[in-house]
Amino acid sequence: MPTRTLSVDEEAYRALVRARRHHRESFSKVIKRAKWDDGPKRCGGLLARAAGEISDESLAVLDEAQATDAPPADKWSR
Repeated sequence: MPTRTLSVDEEAYRALVRARRHHRESFSKVIKRAKWDDGPKRCGGLLARAAGEISDESLAVLDEAQATDAPPADKWSR
């Protein structure tokens, strides 16, 4: 099985050590047992959850804002 090398900070390393069921359990097994938040991470997921709850007026305002949105002249300023 191929492997990858990862860098983690000391706090993450200690968390992995504490999560092992026994001292010989690999970090790969610890990570595979972890519960990850699989919730929606993109705007599409947010819109799907809000289906029917956003008024047409609000959608029109969002469409207008997106249409007129432009990057700043100086990308280093806010």
